[in-house]
Amino acid sequence: MKLRSLASALMVSAVTFSGAGCKVAPARPEPAAVRPDQVSNFTALYQQNCAACHGAQGKSGVAISLANPVYLLVAGPDMIEKATANGVAGTLMPAFAKSKGGMLTDQQIAILAQGVESAWGKPAALQGQAVPAYASSSPGDQAQGQRAFTAFCASCHGSDGTGLKRKENSTGSLVDPAYLALVSDQGLRSLIIAGQPEDGMPDWRSDMIGAGSRPMTDREITDVVAWLGSHRVAAPGQPYMHP
Repeated sequence: MKLRSLASALMVSAVTFSGAGCKVAPARPEPAAVRPDQVSNFTALYQQNCAACHGAQGKSGVAISLANPVYLLVAGPDMIEKATANGVAGTLMPAFAKSKGGMLTDQQIAILAQGVESAWGKPAALQGQAVPAYASSSPGDQAQGQRAFTAFCASCHGSDGTGLKRKENSTGSLVDPAYLALVSDQGLRSLIIAGQPEDGMPDWRSDMIGAGSRPMTDREITDVVAWLGSHRVAAPGQPYMHP
């Protein structure tokens, strides 16, 4: 009787040990880390390289909105790719191409440019309307620019460009030297043409109303940029106090 009980106990112990062993699965190997130059997902590339300045959803960042179909139509995919690769002179936009000292391959830059178009582009946004050129082909006239600014921009930015203080939609100064030191003439032109929809800023077709309402001409845009740019100074900002 004792031998039979001992045998039964041994069998139960063996089954218990066997069952416990089955529950301990061997550790799975960790997936190999993807090298930075092998990342090919648009969302990952955008969040890692663009979102900090252009916004997580392509807007509401410190730089121009990419989630703006008008801007994408004006700039075009080739310009977006070129700016990403080479950076933009006179601004804080750096070059991302490896050949220019950046961290992205040509393929990754192409993925970003194509991804921006796919995510936020709308080919029919302007319905065949004539669009001003992305870049100006001639210098502007400052005096004419001030007159055009008064006609098209003063209702929001003040006749002198220093902004308006309202309970809603207050605007800052466009002629502040500190601001102008951070934005290029091309940046100003792009903002005038494409607007900033999330902030209520209209595009070049303006928010004028009445019988005399019309879009800005290419010449007027060029002149306004010249007038704004004339407010730049060599050393913007508050000077240090000398003892």
